[in-house]
Amino acid sequence: MRRLPLILLAPVALATAAAALAQSQEPVSALKGHNSNAPVDVSADRIEVQDRADRAIFAGNVKVRQDELSLDTARLTVAYTSTGGVQIKRLDASGGVTVRSPSETARGALGIYDLDRKLITLVGDVVLQRQGSQINGQRLVIDLDTGRAVIDGGPAGVGQSGGRVTGHFTVPQKKGG
Repeated sequence: MRRLPLILLAPVALATAAAALAQSQEPVSALKGHNSNAPVDVSADRIEVQDRADRAIFAGNVKVRQDELSLDTARLTVAYTSTGGVQIKRLDASGGVTVRSPSETARGALGIYDLDRKLITLVGDVVLQRQGSQINGQRLVIDLDTGRAVIDGGPAGVGQSGGRVTGHFTVPQKKGG
């Protein structure tokens, strides 16, 4: 199997495959159209509710699920409003974050899921994997409305990327030649 390593300048959108890059199509995340209004299920080893601050802190083996999206982390702060019932506004994850959809996995040191703006942001040694391909950088932003995923390399010398986005893409093999 032939592999095509690519080094990309930041910012760059996630490539769904090398063929999509070659055709200059805008890559789309599998999370496009994710239902951010679906119920959010959270489990953890411990919870601390801070009602006056409208937040809850989950700690230890935290697992979050919303529709086909899952998030695993060590610590999660849930910001909510309590007017007319509890409504989650934002999830802040730390201690290593993994976000999964049916076909993508993204990892980073910290994560923010802004339910109002429908944005997921991962920061710090970000790795995004899809269908055998991988992109590395320092910040990933996924827009759940459009499916647009952008990875930045961060400032030079920060993290392993050295201020650049790097990628490794599998190439579809042609038969017979």
